[in-house]
This record gives sequence, structure tokens and C-alpha cells, in this order.
Amino acid sequence: MPPAEGSGDPPALAEFSHVPEIRTYINMTILKGDKGDRGDRGTPGNVGHEGPPGAQGVAGSKGSKGHAGPPGDPCKLSHSAFSVARRKSLHSDDAYQAVIFDTVFVNLGGDFEMFHGKFFCRVAGVYFFNVNIHTWNFKETYLHVMQNDAERAIVYAQPSDRSIMQSQSVMLELRPRDAVWVRLFKRERENAIYSDDVDVYVTFNGYLIKAGGE
Repeated sequence: MPPAEGSGDPPALAEFSHVPEIRTYINMTILKGDKGDRGDRGTPGNVGHEGPPGAQGVAGSKGSKGHAGPPGDPCKLSHSAFSVARRKSLHSDDAYQAVIFDTVFVNLGGDFEMFHGKFFCRVAGVYFFNVNIHTWNFKETYLHVMQNDAERAIVYAQPSDRSIMQSQSVMLELRPRDAVWVRLFKRERENAIYSDDVDVYVTFNGYLIKAGGE
């Protein structure tokens, strides 16, 4: 069919007026090179801020019982005590005299020396002492509890037609070799204590309450 009259395009151009557009596509995976070597390690960054404490963890299971330890040192306790008696009466003399005892009930460590009638301190500390006597009718009774040469306590009874029991107690702080004893006064004050072989009337007792190092 011949072209219509009045058309300005030549016949060849009219055939290519609807040709599709062509776009170029390049596959990049084909162009990607090989993996390079690993680079040097960078400088460490600054330390971050300390975070808040975490929640307390669950308690662990109870451990097994340990082995028994070695035995400890035994306790070192200090003891000192005595109890003595006199079974004979005693009258005053021209000079002061120690009351000598002839019967022993207790004498731990031999601290009471019977020959001198004195307790000699072996363990420093605080001691309790007690003396009991029986007075003599119509005679004065006048004794002292002595610490070395110092009078610490008196045992006294006025003359009477009736004999009585008298007692005195005292606590003393002693150092080693201190002596505690009972002294009868001199004859210038006529006095005596009574005792016999049947009953015990005169006793002297003492014991350690607290050692100095405890």
C-alpha cells in the first residue's frame, strides 16, 4: 500500500521509529579482585566507664566438713592453798612470836612452812586468809595477821570469865616470797589462846583467788 499523501518521513525512517532502547549492564562480580592481606591491629581505645554492680549470684552449695585441727595447749591454772591447825595452847612471851601450827589439813605445793608457821607466796596474786582462835578465860587475846613485817588485821578479845571463838578474815595482794603469818603480842599485854589435843580450836587458812598474770 503506498504511503499516504502528505507524510513527510521517508519510508525507511518510518520503519525504525519504534526501536526499543538498549542499556548497557556490567557484572561487577566479574570485575572484583582477590581478597587482600589483613591489616595491622589498630590502637586500643580508651577504657569505658565502670558499669553498675550486678545482682548477687545464687548461693553456692555447702562445702564438705574440714579436717579437725591439732589440739590446743592445755590451760595453765595456778593453784595455792593451805589449811593448818594448832592443838596446843599458847601464852605470850617477852617478845613477839609467830603462832606455830602442828596439824596440816591442806598444803598445796608445800607453800606453808610448818617450822616457821608462815605461808610463803609462790604465785603472785590476790589471796584470801582466815584465822580462827579460842580465847582463854580471864586472859586477853591479841594477835595480828602479818604480811612480812606489816600488821594487816587484828584478832582481839577482852578478858572474860567465858571463853569464846574469834575469827578474822582478810584479802591480800602478794608478790613472790611474801610471807603471811599470825603473830602473838608481847607479854606486856598478858594474853593467850586456848586449844587441846581433843578438838581443833585454832586454825589458819589461805588460798589464791586470782593469779597476777590471769
